Amino acid sequence: MNMSPRKTEIALLFGGDSAERIISERSAETVARHLPEQKYNVARVRVDGSAWTVETADGQRIPVDKNRFGFADGNRFTVFDCAFVIIHGTPGENGLLQAYFEMMDVPCTTCGSFVSAMTFDKYACKSMLRDMPGVALAADCLIKAGEPFDEAAAEAAGRKIGYPMFVKPNAGGSSFGITKVAAPDGLRAAVEKARREGGGDAIAEAFVAGAEFSHGIYSTGQRTIELPVTQIVSENEFFDFDAKYEGKSREITPAPISDDLSRKIRATTRTVVSRLSCRGLTRIDYILSGDALYFLEINTVPGMSEASIVPQQIAAAGLTLSGVLELLVEDSIAETREKQRYKTAKQW
Repeated sequence: MNMSPRKTEIALLFGGDSAERIISERSAETVARHLPEQKYNVARVRVDGSAWTVETADGQRIPVDKNRFGFADGNRFTVFDCAFVIIHGTPGENGLLQAYFEMMDVPCTTCGSFVSAMTFDKYACKSMLRDMPGVALAADCLIKAGEPFDEAAAEAAGRKIGYPMFVKPNAGGSSFGITKVAAPDGLRAAVEKARREGGGDAIAEAFVAGAEFSHGIYSTGQRTIELPVTQIVSENEFFDFDAKYEGKSREITPAPISDDLSRKIRATTRTVVSRLSCRGLTRIDYILSGDALYFLEINTVPGMSEASIVPQQIAAAGLTLSGVLELLVEDSIAETREKQRYKTAKQW
């Protein structure tokens, strides 16, 4: 009689509806390889708009039943125990999927729906941090979708921010749609590009010269694990897509910095994550200009491909990627069970 424990059924959600889907596919390959197969059955779930399909090893695509969050394979119906979200951009990083999982009481490995939505909006996220001691923020200007960005608006943005500046989608990542604008004659085209890429608002931010750093952290109700700091040295003018994913940068982990600076960055990350109520694996990017540490952005579904920063930091910390991914799943399940017990106790 086989008394081996039942494996946990994991839905590894990847793809998505933005240009970042190509990074999501790479991340999913890495995660699938490193989730311990002795504990988990991992189903790769491609999310493409409202079409969610399980991609099987023999090339089948089986629709996901969203009423039960599972799928039928022949006479067997599998209900997923946990959603491992590795979609960068919409709908995996902006709270849309998380809201569904919260309604379904399905454990999810990312931040919750509100936190995901708020942190994905660059301007809203910075607004949450404006009064936080020790965090510097570049001057910025929100350019709303649907509002005309005419000559007067361009002049006002230039006066507030100055040149050079960066223009990017207000909701997006992986450096898609970003332009470094050196002079007024390039601003309006950069705004149009950002709006097209992001499908909505754009944000203009002052250029801050300095050294770039990135810091990952694992934080749940059960534990906090600080990863080493990485210094990023881009071969390109800034840390664009090619620098991030096509080998056009050097990512040095641990960063060759003083202990004092390392402590400052790690303390800032802890405070930011606490202020924003983040959970799971997150990564924060900074610019150090003089003594000021500028917050650039937070990634609540950081890249997990072989070229990504967080896996490098996990290895540099002396941890295994399999071990950290297992913690992420188990902590997510434990936290959801605790919430369910609390709701049940309230009903009585």
